[in-house]
Amino acid sequence: MKITKLTTYIVPPRWLFLKVETDEGIVGWGEPVVEGRALTVQAAVHELEDYLIGKDPFLIEDHWTVMYRGGFYRGGAVHMSAISGIDQALWDIKGKALGQPIHSLLGGQLRDRIKVYSWIGGDRPSDVANNAKEVVAQGFKAIKLNGCEEMQIVDTNEKVEKAVETIAAIREAIGPHIGIGVDFHGRVHKPMAKVLAKELDPYKLMFIEEPVLSENKEALRDIVNHTSTPIALGERLFSRWDFKQVLSDGYVDIIQPDLSHAGGITECRKIAAMAEAYDVALAPHCPLGPIALAACLQVDAVSYNAFIQEQSLGIHYNKGNDILDYISNKEVFHYADGFVSIPQGPGLGIEVDEAYVIERAKEGHRWRNPIWRHADGSFAEW
Repeated sequence: MKITKLTTYIVPPRWLFLKVETDEGIVGWGEPVVEGRALTVQAAVHELEDYLIGKDPFLIEDHWTVMYRGGFYRGGAVHMSAISGIDQALWDIKGKALGQPIHSLLGGQLRDRIKVYSWIGGDRPSDVANNAKEVVAQGFKAIKLNGCEEMQIVDTNEKVEKAVETIAAIREAIGPHIGIGVDFHGRVHKPMAKVLAKELDPYKLMFIEEPVLSENKEALRDIVNHTSTPIALGERLFSRWDFKQVLSDGYVDIIQPDLSHAGGITECRKIAAMAEAYDVALAPHCPLGPIALAACLQVDAVSYNAFIQEQSLGIHYNKGNDILDYISNKEVFHYADGFVSIPQGPGLGIEVDEAYVIERAKEGHRWRNPIWRHADGSFAEW
């Protein structure tokens, strides 16, 4: 079997899909994208295509190594996201050719399903308590929301109080036993992160996510001394080398590699195993489409330390299209009792509706994240 063609589709709301074809008619799908940089990643995929055409798609480890190491310059969001989508598609081809789900080829599943959480609210956490109650009524046992609005390096107590009031209202609305993940989104710098982490402790959160930007990870040393809440991060780390110091420093309780950013199934499997050796939990980042979610579930299936999976069904970013729109076997993501089942079909286990993908690619997108500014006019992290 040989790889014959790579085709990319930029589709709403903000995704990039990849189809890899072979001379035996078996097709694999991947989702290589950086949110807001889809066109750039698309170009990177087609640069890697030059090497892949004519190669055996089964040699995934070798192809990954060459794509990562063979260009001299390596790593980063764009390069690793391009590799991620190609890697997903190659695993999809191999699974389909052998008639096995990818998790079977990775050693076999050790769980039948995994807990999921649902996003509530939007970019600015306000009036979210009712939304939280609605999500819990749908059966979700865990939720996540953005924990604060823009916050300067040293900001006011009013901003802190507003964030705390939001979380307090949610906890009161949904009771003591539903998990709440609070995403600081890297909006907060160390001085205020210490304050917020301490103030939120009484609400017994499931985790605090990205309390500071990953490039400021040394600040975690101080933050962990102000809270008993588990600390999560990792969506802006792109390889096992990026995660190496995070794990060895010992300040993070949950890692969140993104299977469309951090090297795909091949690399995230290794990152998960590294984390397990440090007794760190796995909760893959995935506010993306159905291909990315299917890839995450393959790694969740074989990773002992996986405990919860992000998924984007109904997320506020999904304007115009949602994750089920692009697949024919919509039942594959079977949600029940706050869990989603592990797909059992060959490859990724999803059937991409290619005709619909082509139709929506005619519209495409140029999604960009918002640009925020503080009251003084300076740039604010979104």
